[in-house]
Amino acid sequence: MINVTKTFLPPQHEYQAILKRAWDTGWVTNRGQLVLELEDKLKTFLGVNHMTLMTNGTLPIQIAIKTLELSGEIITTPFSYVATTSSIVWESCKPIFVDIHPDYLTIDERQIEAAITNQTTAILATHVFGNPCHVDAIDAIAKKHDLKVIYDAAHCFGVQYDGQSVFNYGDVSTTSFHATKIFHTGEGGAIFSNDKRLHEALYYHHNFGHDGTEAFYGIGINAKISELQAAMGLSVFPYIDEIFKQRKSIVDQYDNALQSEDIQKLRLRENTKWNYCYYPVIFENESTLKRIKQALEAESIFPRRYFYPSLDQLPYIDNQSNCSVSRRVASCILCLPLFVGLEHKDVQLITNIILSNL
Repeated sequence: MINVTKTFLPPQHEYQAILKRAWDTGWVTNRGQLVLELEDKLKTFLGVNHMTLMTNGTLPIQIAIKTLELSGEIITTPFSYVATTSSIVWESCKPIFVDIHPDYLTIDERQIEAAITNQTTAILATHVFGNPCHVDAIDAIAKKHDLKVIYDAAHCFGVQYDGQSVFNYGDVSTTSFHATKIFHTGEGGAIFSNDKRLHEALYYHHNFGHDGTEAFYGIGINAKISELQAAMGLSVFPYIDEIFKQRKSIVDQYDNALQSEDIQKLRLRENTKWNYCYYPVIFENESTLKRIKQALEAESIFPRRYFYPSLDQLPYIDNQSNCSVSRRVASCILCLPLFVGLEHKDVQLITNIILSNL
């Protein structure tokens, strides 16, 4: 069986050796030495100044909305994982959907200004499949209209845009270290901000609002990552270059094999250093997608319709937007298997099945 992804697991004895350090100290949560060590390693590797590890990738979005004191309407993308929209609704704000660019699949910056009203407080955009939004245009729009910018960068570990980490853009960026991601801590995530004072507020919001042990800055929740999760991250980290290398090899094989006018591939934004996180293909229509998906599943190969459905179609959304591009793409897109250990013969089988069923 070949799934769309497979968690990279380091040798178990290496994880256990790191985990033993937590056992020896008896310190398994509340930002012990493993969490602090992992943060330092990641800040250096990624080239970021301020970063707080968290227990998953959704809480950072919710904390960002809360910390920035957002209300009213937040402009966002309909083409993302559900956590992007659900976090807006969870924090009692209203998502206003702007359609996506047909090539890059990120929010179409050319349509953002038309969606701004006197109720708009922020833009929450997703770097889709590690492909950066048009951050320069979005920054200019935000400054013109005095809006905050949050980026859901769940797919972006190692991605650089214009020579620096994509996590350095926006007022706040968030990411996921879920087990399916390139770098992971089993469950986990992180939040970033270049504004030191803002990042200090983000930090205390993730730890019940604590100011030391006996005082409080303000309201907060528990989003802390544990030493057990950090141990997984520390054991995965030494393999990150090999992970990138193997994933690139698989992507190159897909690129070389899937040469067809009937398949649309992801167009990377200029000046992007990509991370090979997903391999999405877009077919001409949904019937073709279903035929190919069925043919792959008959061979125990399980791609994923990701993202599907378009988020403007969620049952708890009162949406008046016309997101025709997002709906079309969501109905026709399929993410192909991509993970360390996927053999070239399996990629060849996958591509042969696709090409013979177009």
